[in-house]
Amino acid sequence: MEKGEDGGKPSLLAEGIAWGPQKLRQVRTFFAEVKSELKKVTWPSWPEVRATTIVVIATTMFFGFYLFGIDLLLSQLFRRVLGQ
Repeated sequence: MEKGEDGGKPSLLAEGIAWGPQKLRQVRTFFAEVKSELKKVTWPSWPEVRATTIVVIATTMFFGFYLFGIDLLLSQLFRRVLGQ
């Protein structure tokens, strides 16, 4: 960055002008690193994606029904205990 007229800190105008190209370099560097990292990723095959999706859906449904049943039982228990 350029120094101000007094040789001290850079002027506000110089900082403002340098901000744009500096940020552009940072953004380019960021996306280059992202591209590099994505090349290292081991992506799952379609059958693996399908199988794990089915497991997630089945597990979610199981726990949904389980918690629904627990809620019904506890609701009935509290109604009887409180006499309503």
